[in-house]
Amino acid sequence: MLLWVALLAWLDADAAKVDTVSSATSLEHGFTLLYNLDFAEAHNVFQSWQKEHPGNPVGPVCEAAGFLFSEFNRLGVLESQFYEDDKTFEARKKQVPDPAVRDRFYAALNQAESQAHLRLAQNPRDRDALFSLTLSSGLKADYAALIEKRNMSSLHFTKEATAWAGQLLAVDPECYDAHLATGVSQYIIGSMAAPIRWLVRLGGVSGDKQKGIADLQLTAERGHYLAPFARILLAIAYVREKDKPRARALLVSLRAEFPQNPLFDQEIARLDTQSLSGNRP
Repeated sequence: MLLWVALLAWLDADAAKVDTVSSATSLEHGFTLLYNLDFAEAHNVFQSWQKEHPGNPVGPVCEAAGFLFSEFNRLGVLESQFYEDDKTFEARKKQVPDPAVRDRFYAALNQAESQAHLRLAQNPRDRDALFSLTLSSGLKADYAALIEKRNMSSLHFTKEATAWAGQLLAVDPECYDAHLATGVSQYIIGSMAAPIRWLVRLGGVSGDKQKGIADLQLTAERGHYLAPFARILLAIAYVREKDKPRARALLVSLRAEFPQNPLFDQEIARLDTQSLSGNRP
């Protein structure tokens, strides 16, 4: 599964750097609102950012991320019991999306991709454009896998996201948020059965669970907007790997940072209940 949030532009002039600080604060506030499940106010923040930065694909792709995260929350997609092992993940049901949200989600992605390609035509090393395309492909992979249960389509978009992330990291090796793309891809494909993993590798996508966890840890520790989500994904990975103490520690840190999100309390309580049940004679 992939979920991406956006990164602001890197600007060179001193005056532009002042504007970058202001932009970072605005976007960071928007994503804090998202993680605290205040989707309406986050949408207002991202809309305001787009008005201040017309033509920048970061704005609409952030908006798309907000639409997807709100659907995840409505449908209970991020509750980790759905991912505890391969059987429960495969048994997940196809969700019923909100048609209006779906239309707004894809409209925002189309706008972001159009703006990104226009910028790349002028500068193939445009960081905002490369990050926006990485995020857009990742969001499509999320929607296909976790809402529509279209696994092969999700793998196609995952491959796209990984390719864009590779280009972005070639431009800026310190863009640690981009490692979320490679981390999720490596972990999911590395978790597949060997014959399926072999077929996917023939399609140009490799998988290594430990490499995936390492990339997620890098984003969790050194990323910016994506760091909290990397911690959510790491917690899920640790539950799958039967490392519940580390999963719980991450959830506790997330609960402290985003107290308005009840998901973390729920997952901590569930882990504690399982531990108590396991300790009973």
